[in-house]
Amino acid sequence: MPEGVTTDISVTAPGRLAWIFGSSRSGSTWLLRMLSELERVVPIDDPHIGHHLGVWRPIPLAWATAKDPPKLGTLADFKRKKRDYLFSDRYRDTWMPQLQQLISARFEAQAAQDIAEVGGIDRPVVVVKEPGSHAADTIMDLFPDSSLIFLLRDGRDVVDSWLDAYKDGSWATDEGAYPLDDTGRPALIRWQSSVWLHRTEVVQETYARTDPERRVLIRYEEMRDDPVAALERISSMLRIDASRESLEEIAGTHSFSSVPKAEKGAGREIRRAAPGGWATHMTREEIIQMHGILSEKLDELGYLRPGDIPTKRHAA
Repeated sequence: MPEGVTTDISVTAPGRLAWIFGSSRSGSTWLLRMLSELERVVPIDDPHIGHHLGVWRPIPLAWATAKDPPKLGTLADFKRKKRDYLFSDRYRDTWMPQLQQLISARFEAQAAQDIAEVGGIDRPVVVVKEPGSHAADTIMDLFPDSSLIFLLRDGRDVVDSWLDAYKDGSWATDEGAYPLDDTGRPALIRWQSSVWLHRTEVVQETYARTDPERRVLIRYEEMRDDPVAALERISSMLRIDASRESLEEIAGTHSFSSVPKAEKGAGREIRRAAPGGWATHMTREEIIQMHGILSEKLDELGYLRPGDIPTKRHAA
């Protein structure tokens, strides 16, 4: 093994761990695949830490049955002040170090195996794509020296993508999704809109308190137009040397156009690259309901445009 190359890694050391946070269906799989091509990067795809730490409350059924639109939160939001709750704030100093040790050991075991398979990596960086980003605040508290990649996408395209995932025979049916009845579409739209909003707000708040040298905000729409620029910004933040030529090659290899037709499109995990499909895939009433939840945040983030929200029809 070359001198200076190691199969050992400590993800708690500064500069050795980075997280991709944001909403699912935002291009995070594409981004991780590109980052995986960089020297020193060891990828971990979907450990779902946030789904274990942040169980949703109320349950999704509430968006179909509640008298008024509920406010989405997590079990921890409601229970953290209670003494008997496992992750009670009262005993935070006890469980936080133990939880960090558990996650660190798990990641280091996987990283060590991957590093050994390639004969060693000098100063490896573990990059984790975490779909449960509604727990980003707790995760960054567990690993205060880690880096944060905030991947942001128009929430309406995220909701549209989830509607496609809940179709008969889609990729997501193997992971717990199911064929959606047309009568259930409004409730799913409201639920997924609330999930996008909650996750976005949590990651925004976490990003704001993270050291600017250890964070980067990448918009999906900008990454789609110029993936090389996005990779350059992330590489710089992670202190990984990569030439523009190598990044161009990586971007080309993983472009949407390079994916075989049989592996992309409706019902596939790699569905579509172009933004704005929500406008043609939802009914007028569905669009109004979605914007009732998302419009304020979309406007804040610069996604809302004049005419996006249909005007309500008035009875004659």
